[in-house]
This record gives sequence, structure tokens and C-alpha cells, in this order.
Amino acid sequence: MSALQWQKSSFSPNANGCVYIATADDGTIKLRESDDPDTIVTTSPEKLRAFILGVKAGEFDHFVTDTAPDTASPEQAS
Repeated sequence: MSALQWQKSSFSPNANGCVYIATADDGTIKLRESDDPDTIVTTSPEKLRAFILGVKAGEFDHFVTDTAPDTASPEQAS
């Protein structure tokens, strides 16, 4: 197994408090935090894609803001 090449987001302000991501030789995705680098979460590319699409759609904004998620369906939002 080759060493993982960890990447952090360019939106991270510094090396502390960041989430890192890497792809393993078996194709799985690895995630870790700079505060606890020995704890690694493993997921599949498909699950990560679904999560990223949810982030882009704003489904998780309530975790980082004081506002509640918009639960209206797209048809009701018009």
C-alpha cells in the first residue's frame, strides 16, 4: 500500500482545524481531521459524491449557521 496523499481544502485558514481527504489504492476515500489525524473515516466515492451534492444544494447549511434548513420542495419554493 502506498502512502496516502492527503489534500486539504484551499478554504481552510491554516493547518489546524482542517479536514483532509485522500484516495486509497483500493479506491476508497479516506477522511481525517488535523486535530485527530489517527482517526480516519473510510467511505466510497459514490457516498462522498452524494454528500458533496447535498452540501452544494445547501442541505447541511444549518450545521454552520443559525438558520434552519429550508424544507420546502422545489415545487413549493416558486
